[in-house]
Amino acid sequence: MSDMTHAASNPEKAAPAKPKRPRPQVMKLTDAAAERITELTNRADSEIVGLRVGIKNGGCAGQSYTVEYAHEIRPTDEVVEDKGVKILVDPKAVLFLLGTEMDYVADKMQAQFVFNNPNQVSACGCGESVQLKPATV
Repeated sequence: MSDMTHAASNPEKAAPAKPKRPRPQVMKLTDAAAERITELTNRADSEIVGLRVGIKNGGCAGQSYTVEYAHEIRPTDEVVEDKGVKILVDPKAVLFLLGTEMDYVADKMQAQFVFNNPNQVSACGCGESVQLKPATV
């Protein structure tokens, strides 16, 4: 029996498995965002499992963020659990949202989720759309 065959059949001599590198969390939430998501979840008309966050094409800068109720967790969703709430990230948006902090800001004129995204290249003047680049990993 050759050494290779012997090592493969003898688990004690097999090469140790490399430890998996932990996956980075796609997004994190501020306390204000987590509180607002909790409020939205509690007052929704139907049962929801969290908020789904994504990116869509459009607007003067080329892309915009999407936030909607999630009624189910899809097999391809990237699930982020932070500060007691669940965010489901659309798989097509993961590379664009990697490292993003989601905040909630309310002032006299408006109240909205704000995305502090290190992958943002530019934004339009009205603040409704952004230009994003994929994260380098």
